[in-house]
Amino acid sequence: MSFTVVIPARAASTRLPGKPLLDIGGLPMVVRTARQAARSGADRVLIATDHADILRAAADHGIDALMTRPDHPTGTDRLSEVAQQLGLDDSAIVVNVQGDEPLIDPALIDAVADLLQQHADAAITTCAAPITSADTLFDPNAVKVVCDSRQRALYFSRAPIPWARDALADGQQRLAPGLPALHHIGLYAYRAGFLQTFPELPPGRLEHIESLEQLRALEQGFPIFVHQIPELPARGVDTAEDLARVRALFATT
Repeated sequence: MSFTVVIPARAASTRLPGKPLLDIGGLPMVVRTARQAARSGADRVLIATDHADILRAAADHGIDALMTRPDHPTGTDRLSEVAQQLGLDDSAIVVNVQGDEPLIDPALIDAVADLLQQHADAAITTCAAPITSADTLFDPNAVKVVCDSRQRALYFSRAPIPWARDALADGQQRLAPGLPALHHIGLYAYRAGFLQTFPELPPGRLEHIESLEQLRALEQGFPIFVHQIPELPARGVDTAEDLARVRALFATT
């Protein structure tokens, strides 16, 4: 299996200014992420950025990087530009790894790439894990996904789906026994041909309502297959607390 990992890294961050270059165990976060991704079966790992400092940091640590336009509305649009710059064949597989995932499981990267290779009708593959707490089910920051019998995504939502009507009839927020609720994990594999199509797709109504760009593909009829894993992987770095947690992990290794 042949695939490329692309790590979009924007300089701007509202929660953690300069996040891609924040130090983790002596290395910039985005470099940590790239080195972890390189442990997968990818033929190539590169950082796609809009800032010269990130480009320089990648070069300083021997990581391939490309400068991309600063005005991309989504990470997928940035990947589209990368696929064009690299001249990738339409059938080439590109895995999008977020730059704030220094603990990303390399086997999970391989899994989403392999799932895309297995399904010729898939435009995108991603992954999810079972939801094990009511707090997660009802948390709008935790994106949920429901799938059909072939593990194709039917819908992504910030709402608690599927809705257990009888178990929740009394208004209490609980996790119904046996509920097949899945927590979406933001790791994606695409075919390069779809990456060229995506920027031409009009943003959908559901995408706008939920603020979830993957709904654009579903609204336009592009299948998304979901790889299910038994439990959530290590979290990325979104907050100062996350940063402290990850720094502590690297300090002990």
